[in-house]
Amino acid sequence: MNSQQHQFEILVVGAGPAGMAAACAAAEAGKKVAVLDNAPWLGGQIWRGEQAQPTSAAAQRWLQRLRKSGAQVFANATAFAAPAPRRLLAETPSGVLELTWQKLILATGARELFLPFPGWTLPGVLGPGGLHAMSKAGWPVAGKRVVVAGTGPLLLAVADRLKQHGAQVSLVVEQTPLAKVMRFGLGLWRHPSKLCQGVGVKSRLLGVPYRCGCWPVKAEGTGRVQQVTLTDGTRTWTEDCDYFACGFHLVPNVELPLLVGCALSAGAVSVNEFQETTVADVLCAGEPTGIGGAECALVEGQIAGLTAAGLTGESRALFSHRAGWHSFRAALSKAFCLRPELRQLTTPDTVVCRCEDVRRDTIEGFANWRAAKLHTRCGMGTCQGRTCGAAAQFLFGWENVSVRSPVFPVRVGALISAETTNNNLTTPTLRV
Repeated sequence: MNSQQHQFEILVVGAGPAGMAAACAAAEAGKKVAVLDNAPWLGGQIWRGEQAQPTSAAAQRWLQRLRKSGAQVFANATAFAAPAPRRLLAETPSGVLELTWQKLILATGARELFLPFPGWTLPGVLGPGGLHAMSKAGWPVAGKRVVVAGTGPLLLAVADRLKQHGAQVSLVVEQTPLAKVMRFGLGLWRHPSKLCQGVGVKSRLLGVPYRCGCWPVKAEGTGRVQQVTLTDGTRTWTEDCDYFACGFHLVPNVELPLLVGCALSAGAVSVNEFQETTVADVLCAGEPTGIGGAECALVEGQIAGLTAAGLTGESRALFSHRAGWHSFRAALSKAFCLRPELRQLTTPDTVVCRCEDVRRDTIEGFANWRAAKLHTRCGMGTCQGRTCGAAAQFLFGWENVSVRSPVFPVRVGALISAETTNNNLTTPTLRV
């Protein structure tokens, strides 16, 4: 594979709302900026596909602004290694990019949190965001019976979008008690845009039951999911379905920040008021610093981009705006924290690591994540622990802060190409 070398004053990893805002702010300040993302589109998962089917005015504004900013965009570029200070390697379809930077802004987003339960590996059991993304890409859901479960506002948003695509959403199940959901909803007067979004979604979901204080027990079916069993802690019942969209909010993507040495706090990247991490000249914005939504990510991205460009005065002017969204982030975290009953969903024979087919009774006797990996290969499959690692942290309290390159699966040719120009990236980084 070919290797291409580029130098930039500011490199932004991630082209979601935070990354786009950071790149715009820095490029418009006259800096030489590059933004890369492993997806073929701009906008991250939240604005996935907006270029072809514009539905969000905010997405279109930021897409147009980024295109006019002068920032160089590398799509389909997966950052997988940081072999030396101020150097990042990324795999593309045509080869390896070796990117040298003066300032690095990490806007790596978040992913869905999956908690294992009996039957969660059946075909047709997906994350809410995953099923939504598939439907936007053309996967046929029209006429299909869908049960949506888990926690967080994403459930209602996904149910709304699935219904718009013709799915028969029969039930939305939220694990948070009704009283906490109501308090969260009443507090949205402080954030009018969120309140309007919520009212619009609920109005479009009239007739779709929304049950709080409930959670899944198991999924069953012959060859694929056909029904799910749910409980409110007192009563248990089953619902027939063709798809079961189940996810327990989001967790920050912190693998790349960890790789370059950033410290974490409560599972998120630690940053100061200027979005600077504990590593010199490395900043972080958006969901890796805490799950707060697109609006919070946009203002954090702007602060990071302005700071990286040396415009700290302009950054400071946005602090009060960010504070409002940080209050929303705190309320979101408090309202939708996971109930302890969810730790009891698994049975001894429930698969926890679906990549390596490792069951709960195989790993629960170990003291920590590292010991479980060494003895059972839990977390050593294709997803590299991104699914089971977060689940194990919730189930057993294990911390997973050990990250090695490549942080994403890449072709062997990419590793060989990178090794020819980087003495610090050696074959022991290959994981088998």
